[in-house]
Amino acid sequence: MKDNLKKEIEGIAKEAKAASRVLANLGTAVKDAVLKDMAVALLSSKADILKANKKDINASRGKGKAFIDRLSLDEARIKQMADGLLDVVKLKDPVGEIIRSWDTASGLRIQKVRSALGVIAIIYESRPNVTADCAGLCLKSGNSVILRGGSESLNSNLAIYNALNSAIQKHGLPFGAINLINTRERKAVDVLLKLNDYIDLVIPRGGEELIKKVVSSSRIPVIKHYKGICHVYVDAWADLNMAEKICFNAKVQRPGVCNAMESMLVHRDVAIRFLPGMLKKFKEAGVEIRGCPLTRKIAKWTKRATDKDYRTEYLNLILSVKVVDSLDEAIAHINDYGSHHSDTIVTDDNEEALKFLKQVDSACVYQNASTRFTDGNQFGMGAEIGISTDKLHARGPMALEELTTYKYMVFGSGQVRQ
Repeated sequence: MKDNLKKEIEGIAKEAKAASRVLANLGTAVKDAVLKDMAVALLSSKADILKANKKDINASRGKGKAFIDRLSLDEARIKQMADGLLDVVKLKDPVGEIIRSWDTASGLRIQKVRSALGVIAIIYESRPNVTADCAGLCLKSGNSVILRGGSESLNSNLAIYNALNSAIQKHGLPFGAINLINTRERKAVDVLLKLNDYIDLVIPRGGEELIKKVVSSSRIPVIKHYKGICHVYVDAWADLNMAEKICFNAKVQRPGVCNAMESMLVHRDVAIRFLPGMLKKFKEAGVEIRGCPLTRKIAKWTKRATDKDYRTEYLNLILSVKVVDSLDEAIAHINDYGSHHSDTIVTDDNEEALKFLKQVDSACVYQNASTRFTDGNQFGMGAEIGISTDKLHARGPMALEELTTYKYMVFGSGQVRQ
């Protein structure tokens, strides 16, 4: 490993640590003013960002439609990034919030208070919008951020970073407030993951291979999800018109994202009525179906599903389908084959729905809605930092609150312990 690369990244981490102490104590008004100027800077740098993104897209031809979709920016997506920053401005600042307060028998006044985490490293692939989303959320929650995007989006990320950093500098914030690792060297990640003296949390966003590498190499706590094997279960008591709309949206609207449906379960009692029309609609949309024996009997053009198919995150227009005999079988299948990300039941039976919502062990569980809503923005959190299937310290879409920890502030009047 080149010593100069190691020194460069250590220097970035040290600056980020120093900056985090300043950001942790910034007032809400200052942070919001910076965020507004960051949004303006994105829009005014639109031409530079699109030019850089075009370079990345041209270098990535042949990597598939879903990959290019994740990588691509246009005027609408840049506006969405800017709007995401403005949405964060509207959100309540979590830093300094008193979670709980109480008095002890000894007369101490104790407050449990939200505080910034410190330095957060984001390691991500493909999607350049992550650069703006994460920078905005980290700033509002009082954290400095080190961004390490994939080599395929380096030009786009750098253009976005330059726009955001111009707003940071305009307000006189420390240079290390937001940082971008501007190299294609893969060893940069290995260096970053060992800097536990400076970095407090790592959030990887990307494919399973990337996330497993980060978890296995990191000396720093990691929040992550490995896969998005999301299910929609069409119950015996489902409104089948509603079910068709939900399933189609969950699979087709944007198949290359982690909250897209990868497996559809259908109760045997409605399979004959539901599957022919649903599968025809999928076929017309270019979806490849891999089904169980009954699915293939109903639609002979479908392919045979293997056990591996039910455990696969396709991130593409491919769907595994299974007919089940009961709600209990659907729940068991999801808990066994799923990734504990997002799962839906379509049913008008609220008792069945409640059982599903309680017993499916996933971060987000739905009744009568698409899994595509698992997203910080859609949840009203503003731009999201990522989605976690962990159970400590955050689960589901992560935004401002999930980027804080807490401390105990204890007020006394001369008490000593006896």
